[in-house]
Amino acid sequence: MVGQAVIIIRACGERARFVDYLLSRLPGSLVVWDRWSDAMETFLRALEAAGDSAALHMEDDVLLTRDFVAKAAAVLERHGDRPVQFFSLPRKRDALGSRLEPGRTFCMGQCFYLPPGMSRKLLEYAPTWPRRMEHPTGLDLMVADFLRGRRQQYWLHMPSLVQHRRLPSLIDPRRSKSRQSASFVDPDDEE
Repeated sequence: MVGQAVIIIRACGERARFVDYLLSRLPGSLVVWDRWSDAMETFLRALEAAGDSAALHMEDDVLLTRDFVAKAAAVLERHGDRPVQFFSLPRKRDALGSRLEPGRTFCMGQCFYLPPGMSRKLLEYAPTWPRRMEHPTGLDLMVADFLRGRRQQYWLHMPSLVQHRRLPSLIDPRRSKSRQSASFVDPDDEE
């Protein structure tokens, strides 16, 4: 747990060793295993697992910063009443530092926090999401549309507290392996 938030790791069997890495640093985390190579279905089950609890949603292919739990808890102590994004990709905007962002800009699913009740509300929203057929794996797009519809902002934290590993995507191997955060520092390496 991070503060009062349950940690939920969305995981694929092919990456079990990365799940072991995360569990060794985040004991007590819930793991929601992908059943059918379906990122959205796995995300919906992660939302269901969170129920009404505050939840930190995480993918299995991340590397943590050192003292991740303490750093994340400090952020949530100040901003835990709203969604928080702990991974940033747009390098040009990283120079702006931590800030509130409009919900429509929410991007990436590596590691983000949803306050109490929001996972359930997002799960209820999912069947009505109009872009599901267009973006069947776009869980971050669904979150962005959900937040936009509620005119809700989220906190974008800098530096990123997780790094996306340089691996082929299991969703689409044609995706670039170069989807890392430029702001990430102080890795908690496996060795």
